[in-house]
Amino acid sequence: MAERRCIVARSCVPGLLSSLRGLMSGAITVTFHGVRGSTPCDEPHSAGIGGNTSCVVIEAEDQTPIILDLGTGLRRYGMSLLKSGNASDFRGSVLLSHLHWDHVQGLPFFEPLHDSTSMLDIYGPEQPEGSLCEVFAGFMRPPFFPIRPEGLAGTVAFHDVGNGEFQVGRARVRSRWVRHIGPTLGFRIEIDGVAVAYVPDHGQGCVEGTPDDHVPNDVVELCRDVDLLIHDAQHTANEFEAKWHWGHCTPEYAVNVASKSSVRRLALFHHDPCHDDVAVATIEREARDLAATTGLSEVFAACEGMVVTIGRPAATGGR
Repeated sequence: MAERRCIVARSCVPGLLSSLRGLMSGAITVTFHGVRGSTPCDEPHSAGIGGNTSCVVIEAEDQTPIILDLGTGLRRYGMSLLKSGNASDFRGSVLLSHLHWDHVQGLPFFEPLHDSTSMLDIYGPEQPEGSLCEVFAGFMRPPFFPIRPEGLAGTVAFHDVGNGEFQVGRARVRSRWVRHIGPTLGFRIEIDGVAVAYVPDHGQGCVEGTPDDHVPNDVVELCRDVDLLIHDAQHTANEFEAKWHWGHCTPEYAVNVASKSSVRRLALFHHDPCHDDVAVATIEREARDLAATTGLSEVFAACEGMVVTIGRPAATGGR
């Protein structure tokens, strides 16, 4: 990991995060606050899955929250902290996959950053145009947005990341470049022997000379034997024919990744904004049928508000 580090906003006052009180000992929780790709949507027929874009939170005992991406679901997470009284003196880290709008729009609307005692560390992909801090500030500024990152009350620290391994509190994180449009990372997070892989934007067949079902070695390395894989599944097979160059993949390819990596559970993620609840349910059912032929034990479509607990006792999930 490159150690270029750029800090914006005011310094913070050290404090202890209290949002994990009552968390099951020896377990981690994974909460989905945003599961859509490309753009948020609010149609009534999509309300079951939810319309916010990519944001997932990993929590464990004696570990500050690890936030996966800064999509509009980040606002949802921030409001939950506000309601529980944990929005001030917040400490957390972000693993940012890439800088497309649907993965960054939530940052200025994250309630804890309206408090000067809160701090957020953002680990994201190195950029050819400059440091992550500089590039992020290039689009969060007037006239595109009324304030810059330094206009937030809390402290935001940016860390440039490439292929590497690093610690975030007690969590060991592995980052690898994955196929998408522009610099994009996938992540593997390990805490107390529990492993979660996050590959929200992953293109299949978008490199000349490789077949559509090819799974790069770096992706297998990220996903091998994880307890939960959160993976792009944006396009149906028919949609992929016209959109193969968008840098996303089909549910069938997500199952292929999970199968080749001996994953325990697969969460279909980054749902297309045009896929309503019925369409996602159909995709989920077909992916489960396919998974049953590969030995993959569980496949489900991620939805807003879903909480998956991994560890002791046995992993459970619900909507």
